[in-house]
Amino acid sequence: MDRRQFCKTSFAASLAVGTPFLAGCGRRAATEASIPAVSLDGAEIELSNAAIQELSQALSGPMILSGHPEYDRARTIWNGMHDKRPALIVRPANSTDVSHAVSFARDHNLLLAVRGGGHSWPGKSVCDGGLMIDLSQMNGVMVDRDTQRARAQGGALLGQLDAASLAQGMVTTAGVVSHTGVGGYTLGGGFGRLNRKYGLTVDNVRGAEIITADGEVRRISADQEPDLFWAIRGGGGNFGVVTEFEYQLHPFERNVLSGSIVWPIENARDVLEYYAEAAESYSDEMYVGPVMARNPDLGDVIVMDVVYNGDPSEGEKELAALRAVATPAVDGVMIQDYMVMQTINDVAFGHGIRSYAKNGMIKEWSQGLVDALIEAYDPRVFLANHVAGGAVKRVGETDTAFTHRNAEIMLVFASGWQDAEMDDELIAATRAYYTAIEPFMGGYYDNIDFDGAEAAGNYGPAYARLARIKGQYDPGNLFRLNSNIEPAAG
Repeated sequence: MDRRQFCKTSFAASLAVGTPFLAGCGRRAATEASIPAVSLDGAEIELSNAAIQELSQALSGPMILSGHPEYDRARTIWNGMHDKRPALIVRPANSTDVSHAVSFARDHNLLLAVRGGGHSWPGKSVCDGGLMIDLSQMNGVMVDRDTQRARAQGGALLGQLDAASLAQGMVTTAGVVSHTGVGGYTLGGGFGRLNRKYGLTVDNVRGAEIITADGEVRRISADQEPDLFWAIRGGGGNFGVVTEFEYQLHPFERNVLSGSIVWPIENARDVLEYYAEAAESYSDEMYVGPVMARNPDLGDVIVMDVVYNGDPSEGEKELAALRAVATPAVDGVMIQDYMVMQTINDVAFGHGIRSYAKNGMIKEWSQGLVDALIEAYDPRVFLANHVAGGAVKRVGETDTAFTHRNAEIMLVFASGWQDAEMDDELIAATRAYYTAIEPFMGGYYDNIDFDGAEAAGNYGPAYARLARIKGQYDPGNLFRLNSNIEPAAG
């Protein structure tokens, strides 16, 4: 008898006699006749051991219940604020496993969460009492140099996508923390340091494999189920579990002019006023955006992070005026490996830190915005950004489901801490900073926000079409732990 069959037989036997399942098989059975769970509408329900056994036997990958040695690690996501306990965790080995898990959740009206890299800032990739699909074992990336395409499974991380692509002399737009998962990041839009040149990540998606609420495994593209393909490019996780993305790659020289320029906070007004005037005139090759924070060595600072995707001598010319605004405390811009900047935030945004964030889209810089950023500055809160404009802005507002094409930049207000007793203080500080800047913003990035306005307003002109597609592919709103789109009636 092979090991998998042995594990399944042992699992069945353990359910029959009410004893814990062998830990070596990767699962543990409940000792009761059923286990408590939570339905889609939040009601308390029971899952029978017979149903759990049936799901287990259908899977190639492990299923983990409370009490299993892997349970606590499996339910833990990046943001330490979220301590939730799913009734079941499935770690699919393939798309068929995902299909079985989705069908199980649908058939049992069970709350469902989907974890890619676990970077959901508001904690929507884990749930209390429901089923958590953990894609971390499906993390392969394959690059085809001839077609200039990369295929990344739904549990892959951005660092893996970057590494595999760069090894072949190519790249696509990826985010700013390398241990972020490709899944939620891509489905929400995908800001990165190359998007002014190559567009958002969704602008580089050429196809996907997705498991919809009916359990069907679908290959979608501009030619295959084009409505669903349109919807996943900015509509978030509303439409299914994406188990593979196909990305367009671009030839790329990985040694680029990049780094950070740092000034004391006293220079913030001069730096921001210059940036407000210059931002729209930067070339598509230039990514430069402001950060305001407290540095443990330098104190309160304003920082400009820079990546220039082009001839370094041309990049130096574009940066000259910014450097001349005031004397930097540190000028770290040099020709260096692109991955230096792609990993520079990995420690600051490390796993387990308790964190809260708000964000908003800025359509244009103004003197009022500069004044507000300086007056509201709070060293407990990290002001970060995702630069837009350039190629991002040249895509039509409803060409994809991501509609914030007219933004010049997204501002992010984030705080991080270790002690749970600081939760209320730092959440309030973050909200206060955001509130001071809110009059200058319109719309938000739903991958980040904890408590943004209703989805209908944020998706704007795309919402009616998104709701119709949601009604077609997920009429029961199984995929609801997201910036949720209510399914339109058939």
